[in-house]
Amino acid sequence: MSGGAMRPLDRLPSIRAKLGSVIVFAVAVTIMIMYLTVGFALRTYEQTRESQALQGEAQTVAALAFTSAGVPSSNLGRVVDRVPNQTSVFDASGRPLVGSYQPPTLDRVLRGYTDFGLAKGHRYAGVPVFRGSALVGAVYVSRRDVGSGIGGAALTTLALLRTVWWQLLAAGAISAFIALALARILARGMTQPIREMAGAAERMATGDYQARVKVHTRDELGRLAGSFNRMAGELEGVERLRRELVANVSHELKTPISALRAHLENLLDGVEEPNPETLQIMLEQSERLTRLVEELLDLSRLEAGDVPLQLEPVGLRALVEQVGREVSVGRGSERPAFRNEVNASVEVNADRERLHQVLFNLLDNAFRFTPGDGSVVASASIRDSTCEVAVEDTGPGIPAEHLPFVFERFYRVSSSRSRDDGGTGIGLAISRSIVEAHGGRIRVEQRPGGGSRFVFEVAVAPPAAGQDGGRRFAEPAQGGVYAGGARVKEEA
Repeated sequence: MSGGAMRPLDRLPSIRAKLGSVIVFAVAVTIMIMYLTVGFALRTYEQTRESQALQGEAQTVAALAFTSAGVPSSNLGRVVDRVPNQTSVFDASGRPLVGSYQPPTLDRVLRGYTDFGLAKGHRYAGVPVFRGSALVGAVYVSRRDVGSGIGGAALTTLALLRTVWWQLLAAGAISAFIALALARILARGMTQPIREMAGAAERMATGDYQARVKVHTRDELGRLAGSFNRMAGELEGVERLRRELVANVSHELKTPISALRAHLENLLDGVEEPNPETLQIMLEQSERLTRLVEELLDLSRLEAGDVPLQLEPVGLRALVEQVGREVSVGRGSERPAFRNEVNASVEVNADRERLHQVLFNLLDNAFRFTPGDGSVVASASIRDSTCEVAVEDTGPGIPAEHLPFVFERFYRVSSSRSRDDGGTGIGLAISRSIVEAHGGRIRVEQRPGGGSRFVFEVAVAPPAAGQDGGRRFAEPAQGGVYAGGARVKEEA
């Protein structure tokens, strides 16, 4: 495995096992800490129990240490030896009879009170000895206390835990079982989207892009499932476009190739003569093939971002006028009227050749589908630092259901008419890629009263800064000045 040693959780085969292990481990650690905390907090209970045990031992010794007459028993030594802890016996005057422990509360016990406590590292218990109503002595039982200090408190806590270990073990086992059951239930619900995504990904690897994951939650897994569904939808759309592209390209290439092949076979068989008309038809078909290939390569480079843009200030009115003349050539007297309503002051920041390509595609489509008695209008308006260029026509227009698809490759509202007129169906797709490469957007609208209106955005050219007596001004060609982000001519 690359990237270092495998961590313990990485050895588990599934997220469910990992989640269950983590939860059980967390529960075990929590129970252990809780046990230690509770035991430490209840250590006074253990200390009180030990004091009571010492007091019981002292009372046992007191019963045997003196006779009924109140004198020390002859077997006092043997009685004391049977007690596991240190034992001291005193007479009524406080004189020690057995043992060397000197309790701090002897006077209190000799006054008839029972006492226990902790002093100088020893836990002790003292009881007075009565025979009848007379106090005849005192008995003390003591032991060295291990519960003083941090280490002693820990030992006391462990001693308490040892007394109830099986209860703690049973509680821990029950808690671990419940935690494992809950972890399994939670893990099953939490990992269900992941398992579905894994299955859908395997289906997608085989080419099935219709697989989707059901989204039941709004957490991270739910958002991941939603993102997966969106990705699957986009991949399905890309796959659909790829298939359509292959089919459309095959169809577009097949038509001119079939025509060229038919004429070549006729020429070889002697059916046709190599006259100028036949050669002209073959030349047009070869030009159509060349144009289609060039446009496909151009579109591919634009979509891949491999075409650098040479941005420069471009006078929009002059460029629209030039493109309008180019499109009008060959249209004959039946061409529609063309009006260039772009203000002479408008100058945009764009690649001249690419902007020329966009305008040519839009105006060519407008001229192609507008009757001779109609009109084509180009206009521009500036909003902040953006220029919106519009091309309108008075043709038949585009039905509303086709508007979202006109910028797709090879999409045609009327495929037969477009193909007969020489269109390839990718001009608008190229225009969209060029506009988006400039950071703008392009759209199409139905024109009120009939016809279509194509609108695209391009940035306004920034003013060229200069100095004139401390005041900034622009230095355009031919005496123009900038105003409002666009170049305008200086009025006389």
